[in-house]
Amino acid sequence: MYMTALTNDQINAYNAAGGSTAANTDPAAAQERFLNLFVAQLQNQDPLNPMDNAQMTSQMAQINTVTGIQQLNETLKGMGTQFAALQAMQGASLVGREVLVAGNRLSFDDAGVGHGAFSLASSADSVTVDVMGKAGNLLGTLRLGAQAAGQQFFDWNANGIDPATVGTFRVTATSGQNAVAVTTLSPQRVEAVGMSDGAMTLRTSAGQTVGYDQVQAFM
Repeated sequence: MYMTALTNDQINAYNAAGGSTAANTDPAAAQERFLNLFVAQLQNQDPLNPMDNAQMTSQMAQINTVTGIQQLNETLKGMGTQFAALQAMQGASLVGREVLVAGNRLSFDDAGVGHGAFSLASSADSVTVDVMGKAGNLLGTLRLGAQAAGQQFFDWNANGIDPATVGTFRVTATSGQNAVAVTTLSPQRVEAVGMSDGAMTLRTSAGQTVGYDQVQAFM
């Protein structure tokens, strides 16, 4: 029985499947499978209608392209593994540092002063911070006056109030008669660093697990 030249679709399908029996998908194995198939094709071609040079060149070029793509994929996988390892090593240096993440809890120092932050979408004429207890009661109010757009920090002296009883804080900002959009931010200490699905995650003193891309600032 004579064989006709393989089509490009047949070559792609064969390489994608890894051959009918071979399980090895590395570039060398793929090239060997193709060459075996190519030799069988040459041995069984119609002597009255053989493949021309253009057909042979096209098929050889295609296997080289497939092999090159497989080698490139392996190289990229290796680079990805090395990058993840490097990122994990760099992440270890963050342990013990404070970061600013989205949240509404204060970070207290040894002197009993609570530290918080917020981000304003636009400048405000009046900014007020209310500190709430865990029971929902108002513990204190800070009137910060006019503030510019962007990140702003504030300190709240607990004045003898046990930090363990402090819950959250809320920020109200206005410009004239209009409310200004506010994002509350929480300073938190990094206690551990890990990797999840190839991305760095940080475990904070507040018990949160946040992605590296969620960090607003390092302090």
